Amino acid sequence: MITLEDGAYTIEVALTGGSGRADVDSPAHLTVNQGQMQAQIVWSSPYYDYMEVDGRGYAPINEEGNSVFSIAVPALDEEIAVSAETVAMSVPHTIEYTLRFDSATLRREGVSPADWGMGTVVAVMALAVIALLALRRPLGGRA
Repeated sequence: MITLEDGAYTIEVALTGGSGRADVDSPAHLTVNQGQMQAQIVWSSPYYDYMEVDGRGYAPINEEGNSVFSIAVPALDEEIAVSAETVAMSVPHTIEYTLRFDSATLRREGVSPADWGMGTVVAVMALAVIALLALRRPLGGRA
């Protein structure tokens, strides 16, 4: 099982199942808070009005545009069964899908130099010193 630090990430997500006409945006935004993962799922349609994951129901978090849900992610690199209700047809239909979040594509969002570890800072400073020394040495001869 993968343990992530609290923070914001992006991760590729694959949707399978249903009629094949719906899709979700990938990469998805993933947040981790005290070990709990939440992903924003953005559907390719504005007509989804309910999702269920692991027995827990979710309503859309937006009112305009394609339907967006903030759902709990129980695991990475596993098929996660979800159901989603669409109102695009004459009567609402619940459709079964699976989502798979690929940990190999996980990227931290908003990492700035202030977040770098001491080893990275030392390496960058060493490269800067080497570059400055190289610039001070004349080409083709002695100084």
